[in-house]
Amino acid sequence: MATALRPISHEDRMSLVDHLDELRKRLVICVATLLVAFSFCFWQNDAVLDIVTRPVETTQNLENSDRRSEDPLEQSARFQKEQGQALRATAPALADTAAGLRALSAGDDVSPQTREALIAAAASLTASSRQVSQAAQAVPRNPERNLVTLGVAEPFTSTITIALYAALLLAMPMLLYQAYAFVLPAFSPGERKTAFPLMLMVPVLFIAGVAFGYFVVLQRAIEFLQNFNDDSFDILLQAKDYFRFVVLFVAGIGMLFQIPVGVLAVTRLGIVTPQQLRKNRGYVILGIAVLAAVATPTPDPITMSLAMGPLIVLFELSILLAAWLDRIRPIDAAEDENEGDDEGHAEPEALEAHESDPEDDR
Repeated sequence: MATALRPISHEDRMSLVDHLDELRKRLVICVATLLVAFSFCFWQNDAVLDIVTRPVETTQNLENSDRRSEDPLEQSARFQKEQGQALRATAPALADTAAGLRALSAGDDVSPQTREALIAAAASLTASSRQVSQAAQAVPRNPERNLVTLGVAEPFTSTITIALYAALLLAMPMLLYQAYAFVLPAFSPGERKTAFPLMLMVPVLFIAGVAFGYFVVLQRAIEFLQNFNDDSFDILLQAKDYFRFVVLFVAGIGMLFQIPVGVLAVTRLGIVTPQQLRKNRGYVILGIAVLAAVATPTPDPITMSLAMGPLIVLFELSILLAAWLDRIRPIDAAEDENEGDDEGHAEPEALEAHESDPEDDR
């Protein structure tokens, strides 16, 4: 198992059975890592669910919202909240009024008829105060709206699903390393110098994209979508649909953050040059706008601009990095160096074959 934790050298020769055995070991490591991460995420499923549902709290819960939504369900919840506050304030006011009426009825200058009327009014107010206090206690004290589940097993399956997504995110570095270590022997030393930075950038940029999508873009997108024509719908969010939307949304932005990897790959392979990318950056920015519109399914221009901004910055930085790599290690020079190494290795082998062939000596 220890051999599966390190990449195999390019010079090592392995049979098909050895390759399959190495693949099996690395798959076992990937599965074990994923199981450990899943066990941890399922153990902390309350924290995971709290993190995932936090962006929707602003739109679903009144105390976290700055606007008065026209959603009928939110209006009903707002009425219940304000009604409870009014009842809790009315109960002591009625009790104080009843006490004042009793004090007035005890005066010496009050007629018997007035005293009886004051005592009866005080008793009625006291009874009303008790009823109002009981009604105030019956008003729901937790007006927060949660995600809706419709099936018998949906709370369990939704928790399992979101824990699995979180486990994939936690295990991503080890999974990518195992994939890199398995394909590494196919690269020559020169190719490895180009491939290693690219493969190292993939998880870093993906995690950065996921963090940017969650902390910056996701909440704005949910607010826009949930408040769109909200006076025409009773808006209820089903848990599995919301989790699917969140995962696809942040994963899409994480994939968009792979632009530097794509730019470096096509430039190092010689498909395009940094100069060509600079010349046609307008088309690239148009493509980024289309991708941002697809990844952020909202017609809100602010949300789309928030998604486009870092992508354009990453594209410009990728061009600068590709141009710098071309200056310090041109592609033609690297290919000539590899060809020279291949010829240098081939000549001694040809000489040895010629010397060992007895027919040539004859």
